[in-house]
Amino acid sequence: MNVSLYGAGGRRWTMTERDGSSVRRSARALTIGRSAMHWDGSTLVIDIDEVTAPIPRRVRGTLRVHPMALGDRGFLLDAAGRHRWRPIAACARIEAEFESPALRWSGPAYFDTNDGDAPLESDFRDWDWCRAPLRDGTAILYNARRADGTDQSLALRFGRDGKIETFDPPPPVAMRRTLWRMPRPTRAEGGAACVTETLQDAPFYSRSVIATRLLGQEATAVHESLDLRRFAALPVQMMLPFRVPRSIF
Repeated sequence: MNVSLYGAGGRRWTMTERDGSSVRRSARALTIGRSAMHWDGSTLVIDIDEVTAPIPRRVRGTLRVHPMALGDRGFLLDAAGRHRWRPIAACARIEAEFESPALRWSGPAYFDTNDGDAPLESDFRDWDWCRAPLRDGTAILYNARRADGTDQSLALRFGRDGKIETFDPPPPVAMRRTLWRMPRPTRAEGGAACVTETLQDAPFYSRSVIATRLLGQEATAVHESLDLRRFAALPVQMMLPFRVPRSIF
């Protein structure tokens, strides 16, 4: 279970790979090692008990995600239909309470799922994604460059009632690169998008907070950029076990 915490005194990142014997699931629950999540009928409760790497520090706490509406629409990300994305709760609220590190907050939340039948690097060159809470819902941009040379650009507005509407993708904007020289492309009205904070800076991935303009509204958004060619490079693959260790417990 990947956990990323940001902020003064509370930065943690953990992602431990586990084998099949450490995973249990049912229609309403999923357990991975010592961490678990379950759906109680109205709230997704996530109990986290992980350890960071390479420097071990405990990450322990509970999240409660309260969806305003549940989405049942999925999207194919490649022409062959091998990769799928489903925004389950694009409009939600979260309550977070951690004992290690000692943190507590509440605010807007988002919950989705990706699954596929092939490695991402087999079918994609790169993609960028952006989620912006708006006054009346949530806007999401999903731009992918596929390995076959084709592109996909999704621009979606999610209402608080779960209704999904498409809109014309705004013009492209190239924001400043990360320290690893990762590109951070996005789309915004009038070219109005800029990075306000870099949360995660890796050789093949970045997560950022950006100021943008979508659907006529100024918004603070979460932005992600992923380069699968960099991810597949041998030096990166050799570094991954130090940040993504494997455990059978």
